[in-house]
Amino acid sequence: MGLKIKDLRLKIRKKDNMKGVKMGKPNVACQLIIFGARGGNDLPGVLKEIADAGYAGIEAGPSPDASAMKKLLDSFGLKLAGIHTGYGGFDDLKESIAYLKAMNSNLYMISGVGDTSKGIKAYEDTAKVFNEVGRKCHEEGIKFCYHNHSWEFQKYDGVVALDRLYELTDPKYVHLCVDVYWVQHGGQSPVEFLKKNLDRVATVHLKDMFPDKGFAEVGSGIIDFPGIKEVLKAKKDLEWVVVEQDNTKRTPKESASMSRSYLKEKIGV
Repeated sequence: MGLKIKDLRLKIRKKDNMKGVKMGKPNVACQLIIFGARGGNDLPGVLKEIADAGYAGIEAGPSPDASAMKKLLDSFGLKLAGIHTGYGGFDDLKESIAYLKAMNSNLYMISGVGDTSKGIKAYEDTAKVFNEVGRKCHEEGIKFCYHNHSWEFQKYDGVVALDRLYELTDPKYVHLCVDVYWVQHGGQSPVEFLKKNLDRVATVHLKDMFPDKGFAEVGSGIIDFPGIKEVLKAKKDLEWVVVEQDNTKRTPKESASMSRSYLKEKIGV
């Protein structure tokens, strides 16, 4: 008799949905911090090592010349996942947004809050700033993301500072760049933290932790990356994850390659 038009449409939809799931696998970028001063002194050499290790892109601070930077990245088959600056880096917000758009990127990461000597008030004041900056980014198609460290898990009269910051910021305008190492360092489970905040997660920073809390290559420490993978499966719009190892006792090339190999072979990204 053949398929009815309605049945055929359902089959097409199912095929499209399955394609969407496959396409949801995130790209993997490398944060240039591990290469130290070489990121400024020998950027072509650094990019070659990153490309050779199998990364799809980089995360770094903004470059003064977007056109030249894009051309350089293109020559190695790399893309800009996003930019990362400290608190106050958004003083040049218009320039940063223009740079991201020129680079076909949309992730803008910020670390830190205002004057932490003010205690919980620093987070409350910063939330107002972040909502405004995030709104401006949203209007331009940019995701403004807060990158956590471990000190934001400090409690003030029983209130976790990071929880207060999240509570007072608008999820529409302030997204999360969750650094799993610093969550673990702060005494929490990265798996449970990601579950709790998954709706707001725009990107994830991956690095591992040795038992002595030193920075480790992904897969060589105590952090539960298979568990993290299971949580992130539900995040179909996760475009990028970023390997960000602050320092290493190996060469940066070796460490970056180890982390990329683990993610590819054991985690499937």
